[in-house]
Amino acid sequence: MDKRLRHLSALRCFESAARLQSYTQAALELNITQAAVSQQMRQLENALAVKLFVRKGRNMHLTEAGEVLLMSTQSAFKRIIGGLNQIQTQELAGSLTITSTQSFCSLWLMPNLSSFYEAHDDIQIRVLGSNRFEDIRLNHIDIAIRFSTKKELACPAGLEQLYLGEDSNYPVCSPSYKEALQIKSPSDLARCNLIHHDDDKVSWEQWFESQGICGLSICAKGPHTRVSSNDMALSAALKGQGVAIVSKELFLDFQHAGLIVQLFDIPHPVVWQRYVLFDPYSPKRARIQVFIDWLINHLP
Repeated sequence: MDKRLRHLSALRCFESAARLQSYTQAALELNITQAAVSQQMRQLENALAVKLFVRKGRNMHLTEAGEVLLMSTQSAFKRIIGGLNQIQTQELAGSLTITSTQSFCSLWLMPNLSSFYEAHDDIQIRVLGSNRFEDIRLNHIDIAIRFSTKKELACPAGLEQLYLGEDSNYPVCSPSYKEALQIKSPSDLARCNLIHHDDDKVSWEQWFESQGICGLSICAKGPHTRVSSNDMALSAALKGQGVAIVSKELFLDFQHAGLIVQLFDIPHPVVWQRYVLFDPYSPKRARIQVFIDWLINHLP
C-alpha cells in the first residue's frame, strides 16, 4: 500500500480546510482546535513536499497543487461515503431537519405540513427558520429550501441542488383597505401607504417603472413603512396598514380565505427562483427524497 495513505487523517482535515477556506471553520467542523488543523496541514505539506495553501487576509486559498488534491480527496471521500451509506442507509421512518427563510417557514411550510404528515406520520420534521444561508453540514441540516432572484444559485461543493420553479410577486392589501382608498388602477397607489422591503430586491420603484409610471416620484412621498421580511410585509397588509408586494405562494392561502386581495394581475418584473439543496450521500436519502417529492407536488 502507498505509504502516503498514512496521512488519511490529515487528508480529511485538508478537505475540510480547503472546502471552507478557513482553518477556523475546519476546526469547528472537525471538533478539533485551530492549532491542530494548522499542525496537520504543515505535516501534510512537509510529507508531500508541496505547498497546498497560501494565506490571503483571513482566508486560506489553495495553490494549484491544492486544487488538484482537493478534487481527488473529495471524489475519493464521496465514493467511501456512498459505500458506507449503502450498508448503513437509515429506514424511511425518522427525523428530518429543514431550513428556509423565516417567511417561507411560517407562511407556507408550517401551514402545509399537515398534508405531509397525512402520508408520512412516521417522519418527524424539525423546522429551522433563518434568513441566512445556513451551513448544512455544520448545523446538521438535511434539506435547505432557498430563494434567489438569479437564474443560478451557487451550490456548495458536495451538495446537490434541485430547481423547484419560480414564484412571482404581486401588490396585495386587505379588502377593507382597497375599498377605503378606492384602489382601481396602479396610479391609485400614489395615495397609499406602500410597504417596502429593506433589501429592495423586489422594490416598488421597479414595479412602477414596469408600468411606465415614475416610481421614484411616488416612492418619495409618504407615508411609507419599511420591513425586513415578507411575513412582516404581509402581516402589515393583512391588518390594513397599506399595500405590500409579496410572493404569491405566501399570500395564496390568505387570498382564498378572503383576508387579502391581489390588486392587479401585474407581477413584479423580478421573479423568485426556488431551489432545494441536500447531501446526495446522506444516510437519510430515502427520507429526503420523500420530502422533496412532496414539495414538488404541493408548491404552487
